[in-house]
Amino acid sequence: MTMTGTEQDLYPTRLSEASAPLTRQHPTVWGDAASGPFTQEELDAHESRGYTVLDDFLDADEVARYTAELERLSEAPELANDPRVIRERGTGAVRSIFAVPALSDAVDRLTRDPRLLDRARQLLGGDVYLHQTRINYMPGFRGTGFYWHSDFETWHAEDGMPIPRAVSCSIALTDNYPFNGGLMVMPGSHRTYISSVGETPADNHTSSLQAQEVGVPSEDDISLLAAQHGIDQFTGAAGSALWFDANIMHGSGNNITPFPRSNIFMVFNSVDNALVEPYAAPAPRPEHIAHRESFAPLR
Repeated sequence: MTMTGTEQDLYPTRLSEASAPLTRQHPTVWGDAASGPFTQEELDAHESRGYTVLDDFLDADEVARYTAELERLSEAPELANDPRVIRERGTGAVRSIFAVPALSDAVDRLTRDPRLLDRARQLLGGDVYLHQTRINYMPGFRGTGFYWHSDFETWHAEDGMPIPRAVSCSIALTDNYPFNGGLMVMPGSHRTYISSVGETPADNHTSSLQAQEVGVPSEDDISLLAAQHGIDQFTGAAGSALWFDANIMHGSGNNITPFPRSNIFMVFNSVDNALVEPYAAPAPRPEHIAHRESFAPLR
């Protein structure tokens, strides 16, 4: 196995040739029912499926407030050439805005909301910090999807996240239908780690955040996981929240409908899983993509 600093690489990737899938060596749920709002039944289901959907997580007024923040940031002239703003390749439309708490007091407060923080701490078994935040926007007619991938594979290879002790929360700001590019997940796939083939180019993030082409699984691996686990899709009204494990296989299709799709996306990482040097990249990604200046617990 390769080594990065003093950290043993338990999840090697970006290899010179294909390797067999690895069985995950770490739990998905690190806490118990006494440590947060999820019941033991909900925790057991999350451990098994790798994701949990909570309907009506935000009320209508909150959805309107955060939607207004998305619109304000996407139209802000001072952010027109900001590297935190990722645009669609073909149209130049805003695709994502990263490091949102630094740009929005409202979103900053949301990341510390007990409804979020208590669940993140429960799932990860203790104090957490924000590894990444962003607002995603998939416009109607022109919104492009993301190919199948595991977030942890990228965070491990390019950010130096040692193990999959992280969880994402995606809060819908628009209704998610089966036909407007909603997120697809393979339930149970988080228990299998799929490495990828090929070296990581320098500054890979400049293109991968528009369309990921490095660090993606092979079609054979995707077919195997789909045959074993099937595919679920996140659908639901604005205000619903999807909690999903860092290693679950997921992706989304293009949105050719008139109905846009947007969400707030937050990644909580355990303070005991702080980033080291990248395991398979020439240098760490920028701070606005993977926070590493401070691993202080959220309060």
